[in-house]
Amino acid sequence: MNAATTQDLPREFAQLKPTAGQLALADNIKTGTPREIDAIGTVPASRYTCPEHFAREKSALFDRLPQVLAPSALLPDTGMVVPHDDTGRPLLITRDREGAVHVFLNVCRHRGTRLVEGGEVQCAKRMVCPYHAWTYSTDGKLLALPRPETFPGLDKREYGLFELPSCETGGLIWFSPEQGADFTDAHAISADFDAFGMRDLHLFRRKTHQVKGNWKLIMDAFLESYHVQRLHADTIGPFFKDGITSGDNVGPHMRSAVGRMEEMEGVDFANMAELRKIVTFAYQLFPATVIIPSPDYVNVMVLMPTAHNYTVVEDFMLIPEDPKTPKALDHWERSWKLLDGGVFASEDFRAAELGQQGLETGAVSEITLGTLENGIVQFDAIVQEHLQR
Repeated sequence: MNAATTQDLPREFAQLKPTAGQLALADNIKTGTPREIDAIGTVPASRYTCPEHFAREKSALFDRLPQVLAPSALLPDTGMVVPHDDTGRPLLITRDREGAVHVFLNVCRHRGTRLVEGGEVQCAKRMVCPYHAWTYSTDGKLLALPRPETFPGLDKREYGLFELPSCETGGLIWFSPEQGADFTDAHAISADFDAFGMRDLHLFRRKTHQVKGNWKLIMDAFLESYHVQRLHADTIGPFFKDGITSGDNVGPHMRSAVGRMEEMEGVDFANMAELRKIVTFAYQLFPATVIIPSPDYVNVMVLMPTAHNYTVVEDFMLIPEDPKTPKALDHWERSWKLLDGGVFASEDFRAAELGQQGLETGAVSEITLGTLENGIVQFDAIVQEHLQR
């Protein structure tokens, strides 16, 4: 998914190699391997419209499981901090002086005041509470407080920021709302993102969208290829072959590939830069993150549902390096406008909102899904499995 022209990748990216799993999906497209499932599937419409069902999803998935918070590129340097509120919790993401990422509650341990205000990335070797000036390092330690003699016996080591479990792998920052989190599934998929060089990408743009639709309606758009040449007929549809797709799972995460219009014969599949010109991969990281690597950049979309019919989506566009020329800047601006403003906002997100409106009428009791939409059936099964645990 990209503009008609692409930028040549820097040498270090041009030498990246696909993983065995990525090669298998690409080979399935080339050989036309038949689908394992060749039947119509269904999903009850109530799973998109019922507030009580959403409450169960919120509790079982978003209040418990490890989930992507942002790409590593959001905090490229040490001594950076960024407040993050869209998960429904006041979070604070930091990269400490040693380069390690932390996810804290954005709460001063003195009187509970918000420690860092705003929503943009800030450079700060230390964080000072605006209320009483309690001062913390980016690794969460309480460094100092005014008039310490008025707190006799206080041990600063016991008043560090409250930290949530997190990990950084494959160029992504994951966190968990619950202590004792297991990030095995996050690490299992990270080799694919290393193959795209995501650890070294540059954050070009970042935007938050408010979508009046169920979070799964947004995920669904990236779980099937049936809509590509229809919904996206005036944007990216002409770049892709209709229904030439394959997919598999890595733990609870889903991975798919769609064939582009370019010819596959003679292409060196072992060269990731060449492979990306003929195949577009898509990742649906459980529970609610979508990653789309285009031929020369990557979009990371983090979905954060707040109600059964309302979802906050943060879209990050990652490029190989900071634009060095006006021509390069213009290229990336056009790519950003095409996907974030056109394909995603005006088409995919709008379709989710229209679908939500239609399903809320009760006219459709269950969603009917063809063989090109079987990824939606599989994703629903994974969600239901977690709700039953």
